[in-house]
Amino acid sequence: MKSSDTRQKLLIVEDDLGLQKQLKWSYEDFDVFCAANRDEAMTLLRAEEPDVVTLDLGLPPDPDGVSEGFAVLDEMLKLKPDTKIIVASGHGARESALRAISAGAWDFYQKPVDIDELHLIVKRAFHVRQLEMQNELLQQPDADGELLLGTIISASPEMVKVARTIQRVAPTTVSVMLLGASGTGKELLARGLHNASDRADKPFVAINCGAIPENLLESELFGHEKGAFTGAVKTTEGKIEIANGGTLFLDEVGDIPLPLQVKLLRFLQEREIERIGGRKPIPVDVRVVCATHRNLNKMIADQSFRDDLYYRLAEVTISIPSLIERTGDAVLLAKYFVSRFAREMNPSIKGMSSAALNAIDQWQWPGNVRELENRVKRAVIMADGKFVTADDLDFGDEDDDELLLNLKAAREAADRKAIKRAIARTEGNISGAAKLLGISRPTLYDLLKQYDLQA
Repeated sequence: MKSSDTRQKLLIVEDDLGLQKQLKWSYEDFDVFCAANRDEAMTLLRAEEPDVVTLDLGLPPDPDGVSEGFAVLDEMLKLKPDTKIIVASGHGARESALRAISAGAWDFYQKPVDIDELHLIVKRAFHVRQLEMQNELLQQPDADGELLLGTIISASPEMVKVARTIQRVAPTTVSVMLLGASGTGKELLARGLHNASDRADKPFVAINCGAIPENLLESELFGHEKGAFTGAVKTTEGKIEIANGGTLFLDEVGDIPLPLQVKLLRFLQEREIERIGGRKPIPVDVRVVCATHRNLNKMIADQSFRDDLYYRLAEVTISIPSLIERTGDAVLLAKYFVSRFAREMNPSIKGMSSAALNAIDQWQWPGNVRELENRVKRAVIMADGKFVTADDLDFGDEDDDELLLNLKAAREAADRKAIKRAIARTEGNISGAAKLLGISRPTLYDLLKQYDLQA
């Protein structure tokens, strides 16, 4: 699970800067990184951990040969042997292909590059790597959780409930809204919904509406005709059109400006779009899944989000629990991340100390799974012994002073956590939860009311 950025990462190693830009432009559905030489390539491989690499064998200082390219191939496979490396060469193509495959390359293509053909090879490589990762997870002896929807590792009843809801709505055509804090895995769940639907063999297109400037968002969504505005040098399809037949994931939908909300509503009602500068309606068949961490009900009351658009987007609403609300998942995920990062970055690490696991279990995780992944990654890199320790996790005492000064808040936080876990473990059975907590049913009911918790 890659929660730091849920888009798949592709590394392009190519010394021709013009071709490099052309390839990057054609791979807009991936998170693309580019390198022009060995040093840049190895730096990016370590930092970004791409699952797929396209590698031009003709690299400096041997741009007219293949010696440097094969040296990079060997170095990459030694550092990260599970990487799918697709090599390219125009020099002695047949001999280079045989040698590259023998050396561990996943595939080969001959220059000049056919971008469409290469795109298919890259997509297939990502698909194979994803299947391998899923099999690895399922074979891990310490992974006591389930692999939900093929992508989410969890042992918590809270996430199992979310997964079951997604599986039920996946075969339908209803629009789904995922509500949850940043870092809870909303895009992973959206992909899981897409993969469980009858649109799985069609495109899954994601767009973060909050990351694109307002003046560009309309063009990104709806596309534009050549000459529609300054800089529109060619006709470009928007994300909605690209997703035709498949699923469109609108992340941070609460950030869409009001004027554009009107156009989005019309698309949802009519199931057709018009590119900017165009007059011809284009029919599209797209399943819409959206997500936000914003309070849309408050935005509707403030008239910053249209209520009619909300009801179109939220035919089914699914709330994603934060990591602290997912019973046992912080420790489970930490074990998985340690195993994964140790293989890639520090093979001497064999696991986590009991003190480290306890610290993880006690932390509040305001950044959710993304914070956990990043913190464990850093700990694996910095650890000196065979086991990641609590000190390696570097929690520090940033919250200690506040808690010591406010014991009432500390007690309330502990009560909330214990009650949520007891209710989760007993699947909502109040009598069972009260027994686990060592209190009476009436006391538990009083606490639920006091803390505004749901059984």
